[in-house]
Amino acid sequence: MSDILNISVYKFVPLPDAAELRERLKAHAEALGLKGTVLLAEEGINLFVAGTEAAVREFVATLHADPRLADLAPKESWSDHQPFRKLVVKHKREIIRMNHPTIRPAEGRAPAVAPLTVKRWLDQGHDDEGRPVVTLDTRNAFEVQHGAFEGAIDWRIRKFSEFPAAVQAHKAELEGKTVISYCTGGIRCEKAAIYMQEAGLSHVYQIEGGILKYFEEAGGAHYQGNCFVFDERISLSPDLTPLPPGTPHPSIDRDVSVD
Repeated sequence: MSDILNISVYKFVPLPDAAELRERLKAHAEALGLKGTVLLAEEGINLFVAGTEAAVREFVATLHADPRLADLAPKESWSDHQPFRKLVVKHKREIIRMNHPTIRPAEGRAPAVAPLTVKRWLDQGHDDEGRPVVTLDTRNAFEVQHGAFEGAIDWRIRKFSEFPAAVQAHKAELEGKTVISYCTGGIRCEKAAIYMQEAGLSHVYQIEGGILKYFEEAGGAHYQGNCFVFDERISLSPDLTPLPPGTPHPSIDRDVSVD
């Protein structure tokens, strides 16, 4: 029976007390026996944790008690074993590193499009205004090896901080098209879509909730393969279940990080 609850959630929100918040959340997560990663920065929070259902729900309730985090709505999945080896709670400069401090999603995010709308646009080959639609993978190359949207643009970046330079190098290819950026859970696209808008691209969207939300609402339509996740499950199939033990995976050459 799958009795380990896995959650992931992020929010861009000013947290000037991130360093102090780290100490409190670390102590509470340890007391609950949770494992995973919690990243805190002055720009927000990003976490992937797992544990018993009771422990995870108590931790989420603690987060919700902070008015700045009261609307957090974690994505949930279940596993029959603990997918994380340890608990890591860090205070960082950015919860997702882009090295562009002027990109601040908390001050206004780029437009998002619902997964079922993405599916419909891909079904028909254009958006509702007749503009050609392209999907743009903002993940690192090793993640893309596990699966991606059919025909997605993939610049083979090794880390997310390379994304701005890739946009400048390939901007002409995106002109006149509706660009749907995507990543695992949405956090990278919060910055990627804003950057592309500021670079002068007029029709840029992010998939609301990323690949995992798309799997939840639209299944595997227009997607080939699985979705890499940052824990020992390695990949999730479009039905959001881990692949069977012993399933071969593409080789992974990376430090486990969403940077």
